[in-house]
Amino acid sequence: MIGKRVLLALLILINLFLFCRLIWSGQGLFAYLELKDRHEVLQRQIEDLDARSLDLSKEIIRLKSDRAYQEKIIRDRMNFVKKDEILYLFPENGDASIGDEVDGQEN
Repeated sequence: MIGKRVLLALLILINLFLFCRLIWSGQGLFAYLELKDRHEVLQRQIEDLDARSLDLSKEIIRLKSDRAYQEKIIRDRMNFVKKDEILYLFPENGDASIGDEVDGQEN
């Protein structure tokens, strides 16, 4: 009778130990849920990067084939002008540049 109780207690302890390992160990339930969340985040990042890659591929094809688009990009991004044109560049932040007067005082 005592042997059966000891064996039952030992089996209960082993089951508790295995249950704890199943839940809280490095390969347990919480680790699984964390890995699952990380997988979803990485999957979304892959989808975003695939979409960006597709957009860039389309832009490359357009830059190689569309002469008007090439000219537009060169003029917008590199500030190129055609012959007899004048280019005016304005500061984006609205601050006065060095050497300009601000409130009547020189820098």
